[in-house]
Amino acid sequence: MSVAGEFAALYGARPEGVWAAPGRVNLIGEYTDFNDGFVMPLALPHTAVAAVSRRTDGVLRVHSADVDGGVVQLDVDSLEPRSGTGWAAYPAGVVWALREAGHPVTGADVHLASTVPTGAGLSSSAALEVVTALALDDLFGLGLSRPEIAVLAQRAENAFVGVPCGVMDQMASACAAEGHALFLDTRDLSYRQVPFDLAARGLRLLVVDTRVKHALGDGAYAERRAGCEAGARALGVRTLREVDAARLSDALARLSDETVRRYVRHVVSDNHRVERTIALLDAGEVRAVGPVLTEGHVSLRDDLRVSSPELDLAVEAANAAGALGARMTGGGFGGSAIVLVEEAAAEAVSAAVGKAFAEAGFTVPGVFAAIPAAGARRL
Repeated sequence: MSVAGEFAALYGARPEGVWAAPGRVNLIGEYTDFNDGFVMPLALPHTAVAAVSRRTDGVLRVHSADVDGGVVQLDVDSLEPRSGTGWAAYPAGVVWALREAGHPVTGADVHLASTVPTGAGLSSSAALEVVTALALDDLFGLGLSRPEIAVLAQRAENAFVGVPCGVMDQMASACAAEGHALFLDTRDLSYRQVPFDLAARGLRLLVVDTRVKHALGDGAYAERRAGCEAGARALGVRTLREVDAARLSDALARLSDETVRRYVRHVVSDNHRVERTIALLDAGEVRAVGPVLTEGHVSLRDDLRVSSPELDLAVEAANAAGALGARMTGGGFGGSAIVLVEEAAAEAVSAAVGKAFAEAGFTVPGVFAAIPAAGARRL
């Protein structure tokens, strides 16, 4: 049954519309977005789909085809941040954020279904937030721009759900274009669509889902954000974006806390890796991006310390089997890695990663090609 058909079965009438918003994979630039830095995500074909109708009685009803349990019913006037509504906090948080911003959202019936793997570092939560925001923007005629939708979705996750994420995931879901990567400056939300047709160059970008669920609400993400903010204060800058990569050694010498020093080194160097990557892509040197990815993984593993044994093995096995480069992607502590590989070698590299996981006694990973897809849209 279609999402619209499931909606009708749940709520007794057809929805006013159906919308979709994708998950994302981040090519380069990790933990840089809350430091006003650069990132380069691309949208995946995997989407969260929402069938939605307006209500005028202040009732919000949400249901997910992917979560056990019935319809969750909430009063929009009573929505409170961190109120423990489980998965429903994501769409409910969007309604709360819209109303907090003064938008007249008077209730809705929502039915959701998603193909974005959860806990895989592919922004399943951002997809839920953005699809809900886009649907409500359309239905209530709010006239929001795509960056405004992304910022409101981020506010839902930060303030309502309680995860202090940056804005990259929501911007990727809301603004990405098919066949392109999104080169985003998170300081001012300016962005450029960068052609990223790997197939035309005989290349493929693989996503290796380690099947190790990560949870960004467990404090590790917040601790690293706090450490980055402490580093900025110690260096007398508003954010680490203001630290020049060419003067990084001087900046690090001024930091006495070893943990903060590692975090600062990662963020400043990863910002520079995004700049190097965009220069390579603009020059058509796509294969040269591979070593930059691997360099980024080393930084995430050793300086930020957000990798895991499974992510490290995925990167090591892929590179040993002939990949051009690889790194963990997303928040870490599990989730996924990406692998840039010659198309002719994709199957062999995938098999090598699977064999390495089996020999290590790890769960067999899921491997699929990341094909740059369209951002959020009405279906």
